[in-house]
Amino acid sequence: MRILLTNDDGIHAPGLGVLERIARQLSDDIWIVAPAEEQSGAGHSLTLNRPVRLRQHDERRFSVSGTPTDSVTMALRKVMPEKPDLILSGVNRGANQGDDITYSGTVSAAIEGTLAGIRSIALSQIYAKGKGGDVSFDAAEQWGARALRPLLDMEFSERTLVNVNFPARPADEVEGIRVVRQGFHDYSRGTLVESVDPRGFPYFWFGLESVEHTPGHETDLEAGEDGFIAVTPLQLDLTHYPSLERLHERYRGDS
Repeated sequence: MRILLTNDDGIHAPGLGVLERIARQLSDDIWIVAPAEEQSGAGHSLTLNRPVRLRQHDERRFSVSGTPTDSVTMALRKVMPEKPDLILSGVNRGANQGDDITYSGTVSAAIEGTLAGIRSIALSQIYAKGKGGDVSFDAAEQWGARALRPLLDMEFSERTLVNVNFPARPADEVEGIRVVRQGFHDYSRGTLVESVDPRGFPYFWFGLESVEHTPGHETDLEAGEDGFIAVTPLQLDLTHYPSLERLHERYRGDS
């Protein structure tokens, strides 16, 4: 099985090293193509206004001067001799749950793989508030292969991917694995930090404090809080089907 690894934290990120060790428990045919620098929050963006540069670090390890989407695109169109059987994106430093997945470069790399018809999985390690760069990947490291193995011979539905979040706990305190739906964050109270730089110009920083959310029953948010690994299937079709008929009625005279 040929596996492509990528991420949004960059080619030198600790989480990518964790992902490589996980992947090597599943296969010895591993390729890595990841952004040269951190691209957290890049979403599903594609570089169009400047050239993208490719750097080779060893036989099967490359970095790209662009986004996670660029990295997967370069891997499939330029780097790899054949398409991979599986794309793994991560392990991200921080959760990708609820509505945050729309910002996530980690999930977006898996989306790009899904668009190419390749089984794709995003993996993220939740960490406790205030940890900063001191993030433990213990849960992901010890549970990663176990969480992935049931997915390896599973046929994914067309245009779907799987999102996996590991809880902010030591591996021996993880409660298990839950298959759950996507949760919902309430960003209506998000903050904007405003200050002035040494030259006297104002700048703004988006606050990263806790956001109120409504976990509901068995969502990825609730699973993480309860100490479970959250496994969530995601679909690329954003159509809201219940609204189709109502919209048809609204535009009936113009159709």
